[in-house]
Amino acid sequence: MVAYTGIQGQNILIVSSDPSNPVEGQIWYNSTSNLLKGYAVGVASWATGGNLPIGTTQLGGAGTQTAALAFGGNTPASVTVATSLKYDGTAWTATGSLNTARRGGIGGAGIQTSALAFGGYSTANSSASESFNGSTWTNTPSLNTARTGVMGCGASNTAALAFGGDVTYGAQTATEKFNGTSWTNNPTGLNTARSNGSGCGIQTAALSAGGINFGPTGSGTTGLSSTESYNGSTWTSVNSMNTARYGLGLGGTQTLALAFGGNTPPLTGATESWNGTSWTTLPASMATARTDGWGGGTQTSAIYFGGATPGGNQTATEEFTGAQLTVKTITAS
Repeated sequence: MVAYTGIQGQNILIVSSDPSNPVEGQIWYNSTSNLLKGYAVGVASWATGGNLPIGTTQLGGAGTQTAALAFGGNTPASVTVATSLKYDGTAWTATGSLNTARRGGIGGAGIQTSALAFGGYSTANSSASESFNGSTWTNTPSLNTARTGVMGCGASNTAALAFGGDVTYGAQTATEKFNGTSWTNNPTGLNTARSNGSGCGIQTAALSAGGINFGPTGSGTTGLSSTESYNGSTWTSVNSMNTARYGLGLGGTQTLALAFGGNTPPLTGATESWNGTSWTTLPASMATARTDGWGGGTQTSAIYFGGATPGGNQTATEEFTGAQLTVKTITAS
């Protein structure tokens, strides 16, 4: 047997309390608890969160895993709703409703107390845009291009980005910026026309992934794997996801993101991590493979709620916890 000091070049520390700032791979003996401990990477996993009050698909969303916002969508009775719900990490609570009921892939940006909803489908493709202050929705100037399946991201209800979408079965590349007062067309759009993909990041540093391309430039039957990065003025094609899909969730930043769920087809719960250069498929997968829910958050703390399976609209909320360095007790047998 090789001693630990022979492998690591150092003896195991004997301490009366666990170190306050251990490093990965460090091992020590706690003389107070009489336990051998180490600092190691935990396992990434999905866990069940609080259910939505009713199964909803094609809804919009914003916020984080512990402070999320859901709005609009389509209920099991095929009713387009204006309902808005807040999530506190445990349960959903009703809040002020949208002024325009809609479904069909509503774009969303911001946080739970400063959100923006735009686009989607009401009785036709919608250009409606609304701002949320934590309790009430207020109409804002409309998008320049009415569209469904629009993607979005942004830090708040005064700094949002809308891109892609679908106009009468014609996937779009158009990109628009919102400054709190008006929407402005960006001179250049996405490199790949698409709708029903997902976006994350901020207005000047965004990421777009997945989607589907209806119309003459695409088959409209399978998801896309393509990913694009935005620097505030121009979209650049970067390395593609490992699993092509639409109706997916995307959380994080332009350089640290997580993609999950959606439809290839078939439906998938596959989860991938983005490091700014390439995608890596993770062992952890969503418990319920589904599409057309809403997903966001961060790379290590993501959320996906609602959506649809062949069995119908879903109420389920799932929460992702990334692999993190944690103190572990070491046992021997």
